[in-house]
Amino acid sequence: MEYQILNTSTCLLVLLVFIPTGLGICPSSCKCSGNDRNVDCSGRNLTVLPQGLQDNLTYLNLSFNQFVDLDHQLTRFTNLRTLDISNNWLKNVPAHLPKSLWELYATNNNIKVLQKLDTAYQWNLRVLDISRNMVERAVLINNTLSSLKFLNLSSNKLWTVPTNMPYNIETVDLSNNFLSQILPGTLVRLQHLTSLYLHNNKFSYIPDKAFDQLSQLQVITLYNNPWSCSDNQTIPYVLQWVQGTAARVLGAPCAEQPWASSGPAPGQPTALDSSPMSKGTKAAGREASATAPEPTKVTKTHKQLKAKEAPPLGTQSPPALFPGTDSPDGPQEAAATRTILVQDSAEGNASLAPATGSSTTPMTLSITSGMPTNYSKMPQSTTATLRKEEATPGVPSRASRWQMGLLCLALLHALA
Repeated sequence: MEYQILNTSTCLLVLLVFIPTGLGICPSSCKCSGNDRNVDCSGRNLTVLPQGLQDNLTYLNLSFNQFVDLDHQLTRFTNLRTLDISNNWLKNVPAHLPKSLWELYATNNNIKVLQKLDTAYQWNLRVLDISRNMVERAVLINNTLSSLKFLNLSSNKLWTVPTNMPYNIETVDLSNNFLSQILPGTLVRLQHLTSLYLHNNKFSYIPDKAFDQLSQLQVITLYNNPWSCSDNQTIPYVLQWVQGTAARVLGAPCAEQPWASSGPAPGQPTALDSSPMSKGTKAAGREASATAPEPTKVTKTHKQLKAKEAPPLGTQSPPALFPGTDSPDGPQEAAATRTILVQDSAEGNASLAPATGSSTTPMTLSITSGMPTNYSKMPQSTTATLRKEEATPGVPSRASRWQMGLLCLALLHALA
C-alpha cells in the first residue's frame, strides 16, 4: 500500500511540473516558439495584452502596436528576460516591470521623463533603449542599474548629460539631442566606458577635465556640434584632449579651421612674435619703411654730387667707412659721409672755412647704399643753389667774372 501511494505522489508531481509546459497555449494573435516561452505579438494593432500568455515567458515582443498604458500589467512575468515595447503610444516606462529583465526596448514612443523609479530596482538590466522619444529629463539613482552595459537615449530632447550613470556601463548613445553642457563629475566614474556618442547636439565646448577619467574609451563621436572655435578660454581643452587621446575621434572639433592642423588659433601669438626682440625688429622695420626717401631722386642726386668737382664752392671730407668695409666705391660702403660747404649767394669771395656764425652752410649727407637719409631735411635755399650750380657747370663763378671785369677796365684805361 505504501508503495502505491508513493508511486501516485510521484506521478502527480511530474504532472504538475510538466503539464503546463507541454500544454502551453499560444495566443492566436501572436507567434510562439521555445515551448511557447518566446512570444512575438508585434504589428497586431493591439491595445491590450492578448489572452493566454504564460507567466514563465522569457521573451515578449509587443512592438508596433497601439498600447497607451502598460502599468502593472507585466509584473507577473517573473522569468521575463527581454521586453520590446517599441513603436507604441506609451507616455512613460511601464510601472512595476519584472526585476528579471535583461533587455528593455522602448524606442519611438511618447515618453517625456525617465523617472527614478522606472529603473530603481532593475539590478539585472543590461540593455536600456529609450531612443526616439521626447525625453527631456532622465533621472537615475546612484548605485542602481549595476549590471547595465548599454544605454541609448539618442533622438530625445535632453539638454544636460544625465548624471548618476552606472559605473559599469560600456556604451552610451546621447546623439541627436539638445545637449549643451556636462555637469562636473558626470563622467568621472565611467572608467569602463568604451563608446560615447555625442554627435548632432548643441555643444560649443567641453568643460575642463570632463573626459580625463575615460581611460578605456575607444570611440567617441563629436561631429555636427556648434563648437566655439574662436573662444580661446573654453575650446582649448577639447582640442588638446582630441590630440592626446588614444580613442578614435569621429568629427574632431574645429577640424575645418585652416589653423587647426598647421598653426595656432586666431588671436594666439606665436612664441616668435611675442618675443621683445621680434617686436622691436618689426617696429624698426615699419619705421624705416615709412620714413625711407624716394630712391630714384636720391640716387640721381648722389651721382651728381659724386661727379661734381668744383672746389671753389665747397670742400669734401674723405668718406668714413664702418668697420668691415673695404672700399668707398665698392658695394661694402655702408655709410659714406660727405661734408659739402655751400657758399651763401649774398656774399662775395668770402672765406670758405666753416666757422660758427659764418655765411657758409654745412650740409652732411649720410649715404647708406647710395641713399642719403637726411636729404629731405636740407634747407630749401641751399638745395636750390646746389641744383642751380649743378645744372650749369660751364658758367664761371662770380669771383672770376669780377676779376675779368677789372682786367677789361685796366685794358680800356691803357688804350685811352
